[in-house]
Amino acid sequence: MVNQEREVSELLAEWSSQKEQLKTIFHERNPENSRELMEHGIQLFVRFLFLSNSLHLSFDGRIFFSQLEIKPVNIEERLAFIKSRPSLYHSFRQLSELMVEQEKLFVKHRAMKKSSRPKA
Repeated sequence: MVNQEREVSELLAEWSSQKEQLKTIFHERNPENSRELMEHGIQLFVRFLFLSNSLHLSFDGRIFFSQLEIKPVNIEERLAFIKSRPSLYHSFRQLSELMVEQEKLFVKHRAMKKSSRPKA
């Protein structure tokens, strides 16, 4: 559990840095320079999705959304949109929102898990 929290913390710190770079790119209206960073951001989100669900990332890249207990609403459609148009500002906003939602869900799930443990 501690290892999972540390990994999530490192992942979110990496996303925060990446997000600032993407904000600058979109602010300067250079979406053509965003593709590589967005693709990396998408990978970070997918990794976060699996990490927060205590699952291992599959090598073939397939995601079985039905197996995920902790996931944002309409994840399949939203992620498909982002992947199909990574250079759009709207995709960046959507990815940012997914990261925020997943973090909230992860924290909520972790808190509920801790409060349900019997006290020694």
